[in-house]
Amino acid sequence: MFFINNTITILTTKFIKQNILLGIAFIISTLLTLPRILIIFDIVDDLSTAFTSASVKDILFRFLWFTFFSWLLLEFNANTKYFYSKFQSVLRGLTTIIINIALYFALLHLFFFLYPRLVGESMVSEEQGLTYFVYFIVAIIIIFVARILRYQLSLKEKLIEQEALKQQSLQNELMALKNQVNPHFLFNSLNSLSALVKQNKDATNFINKLSSMYRYILQSSERDLVSIEEELEFLNSYIHLIKTRYRNRFNITCNIHEKWLNKEVPVLALQLLVENAIKHNEISEENPLQVNIYSEDEFIIIENEIRPRKSLVTGTGNGLSNLNKRYYALKKKHISISNKNNTFKVKLSLN
Repeated sequence: MFFINNTITILTTKFIKQNILLGIAFIISTLLTLPRILIIFDIVDDLSTAFTSASVKDILFRFLWFTFFSWLLLEFNANTKYFYSKFQSVLRGLTTIIINIALYFALLHLFFFLYPRLVGESMVSEEQGLTYFVYFIVAIIIIFVARILRYQLSLKEKLIEQEALKQQSLQNELMALKNQVNPHFLFNSLNSLSALVKQNKDATNFINKLSSMYRYILQSSERDLVSIEEELEFLNSYIHLIKTRYRNRFNITCNIHEKWLNKEVPVLALQLLVENAIKHNEISEENPLQVNIYSEDEFIIIENEIRPRKSLVTGTGNGLSNLNKRYYALKKKHISISNKNNTFKVKLSLN
């Protein structure tokens, strides 16, 4: 639930605020109705008798309609069309053009329908032709303004994201300094412990796997991404430690096509997801935990049946959220999480 709420928060920040759109629409409407306002106050002469005369009703209706027209096109081109942003670029472009054209003609026909009924004066054909032209130019300007607004928002989001990554990097460095352990001392200690229990093959194997895990963590500490093959080698060592504890109460199957083994994922991504399954699910003789890791299309999927632990699990609750942030920062993709049919499933995109 924390992850879903966090994702919704991220998505809602990607839209232009309504007060900005209404402000721009208000300015456009004011500029377009200004000539008729000048006419009604006799500041300039009425240049043609081919157009409807300026009146309070006429100016008020045009002002409100211009504002609505400008706001609606701004809302669509700055915000709404990004709901189908996952479409292919050609399809997305055609859809945007078609909807803009449909809005343009629909709003103009509605304008010509309402004008004589609300203003009480018919609009001659010459003025209708000019109105089509004026609204077309305004629509082009609005689309251009919407693109600028999106660019500014994207630039602002990039700066915020870069600053957040810098802060996260500083926190990670500080945490690393606090938890720093001399690697030589630890490896020497593990070697000494292995020598003491060399008669016990299980204990020796356990220590060797632990040593291998620690070596992998040290070697990958300065890397953001590692290959699937490297991650699986580390995961095998981790699984050995887990099975030493749980024996036949924990099982895991891994079926990843070899063509994906060179693809990269964030360091410890698979281990974190397996650990998450172990942490939150019951593991017993009656209910052994089965974790499945496999490739499907262009995704790696980690899944397990949901059997919540009866005892309270301590933790920050931020593991999946932090993995999602790392995944998006490094691969520009969000991880996918679902719990349908009582199966907890996480999908990692490999592209």
